[in-house]
Amino acid sequence: MALSGPEVEKQASEEPQPGGEQQSWWWLVSFLCFYGFMAQMRPGESFITPYLLGPDKNFTQTQVTNEITPVLSYSYLAVLVPVFLLTDYLCYKPVLLLQGLSYVSVWLLLLFGSTVLHMQFMEFFFGITMAARIAYSSYIFSLVPPARYQRMASYSRASVLLGVFTSSVLGQLLVTMGRVPFSTLNYISLAFLTFSLVLALFLKRPKRSLFFNRGAPVRAGAAPSELDQMNPGQAQAAGAKPGWPPAAWQDSTFVRMLRELGRVVQLPQLRLWSVWWVFSSAGYYLIVSYVPILWNVVNPTTDTTKVYNGGADAASTLLGALTSFTAGFVKIRWALWAGLVIAVMTLLQAGLVFLMYKTDNIWLCYAAFVLFRGSYQFLVPIATFQIAASLSQELRALVFGINTFLATILKTIITLIVSDKRGLGLRVHSQFLTYFVYFLLLFTAYFLAAVLVGLRHFKQSRHQPLPPAQELVSPVREKAMQDRAPLPAPAGGVPAM
Repeated sequence: MALSGPEVEKQASEEPQPGGEQQSWWWLVSFLCFYGFMAQMRPGESFITPYLLGPDKNFTQTQVTNEITPVLSYSYLAVLVPVFLLTDYLCYKPVLLLQGLSYVSVWLLLLFGSTVLHMQFMEFFFGITMAARIAYSSYIFSLVPPARYQRMASYSRASVLLGVFTSSVLGQLLVTMGRVPFSTLNYISLAFLTFSLVLALFLKRPKRSLFFNRGAPVRAGAAPSELDQMNPGQAQAAGAKPGWPPAAWQDSTFVRMLRELGRVVQLPQLRLWSVWWVFSSAGYYLIVSYVPILWNVVNPTTDTTKVYNGGADAASTLLGALTSFTAGFVKIRWALWAGLVIAVMTLLQAGLVFLMYKTDNIWLCYAAFVLFRGSYQFLVPIATFQIAASLSQELRALVFGINTFLATILKTIITLIVSDKRGLGLRVHSQFLTYFVYFLLLFTAYFLAAVLVGLRHFKQSRHQPLPPAQELVSPVREKAMQDRAPLPAPAGGVPAM
């Protein structure tokens, strides 16, 4: 009798591993986490906006708000899909090298650029680094068997958060206590990024990936693809020549994924959390992009030692890590209460954005941002699980990629209308008032949806509810469970926003 997915995972994890393989795996884990930590060591990043507005570059607030910063949204949208495809086609490592080169380019332009055009190119390379984050978040899943997905995901995520926190604290200490000027801080960032680029050269390049490179033999302990189980006669034979596409494009993995996606999109929880991902992520990244400019308006000091942007970033990262961890222990019936939870958190975010808009106290502005970021990070792991639980590994990557792409399109449209000088070109305070209205409208929509779900539930109260574990079962997983076929572990490569 075939084992179920969790049983396969348990058996694989309990099998004795040869000493050489175990040592090699731990070396891979350690090196990848060290690389992830060092790639986040950019102590000057929290102070880019005051650096541009200060005497070092002497750009005006209008130039930074309406001409320079909007380019980040445009470039991210332009490169997101190509980088997503290249990440899989080139097997991750080349894209990590591209990310490292782009980071170095960003700080070279920050240090030696002197015109608005130079800074716009700087934002363009920043967009590439953001799009390339998916390479690190999904890289490890092509190297280790499914039994180790969850542990490896936690290690790599922890290393990134620790790097962001350490970088922010280091930058704040150097500015406040060491009285280090922003330009020197950027030279330090450039040195760290050059070192991380060298580390990327020594990363192992995988031989297989999710979509394009599927012909390589599956590692020991890995479960077959659910999409291959759907049409086993159409899957490539074990001895077939690796590569993509197969002989008939209609039988390709990507086309079969699109067909299956049309079926699973009918799941109410998948739709709800995907909609939250698109709209809330767009609003979140607009706030993150423009809040340093707001801080500079609220606290227009010329004393760089009294700029605490690094401390705010460190505190928000720490709170985000804690709320993400706490979210894993929240046990409620999400099929019934998800809409209400989302509505309450969105209302909280709207209030915090309004506080940032209204206050002239920099400490209140910092605190509101920290709480805003923490509230968003609380829902991210919940949304990730609620979306991923109903999907195969391949569909997971596709759905998160589509959600991220739609969020980027929405953010770009809002940027073009609200921020860009070719649109309304609003000042930063007026922008935050606009974002407050945006989150207020989202709250209204989520609250009405929660009320409708509640009314529908009470009307159907006579019917026996589904067990929580079955609330998010896709047609693929349902068929596989009926056939008792092995399934992949629930953890998988989730593109990071």
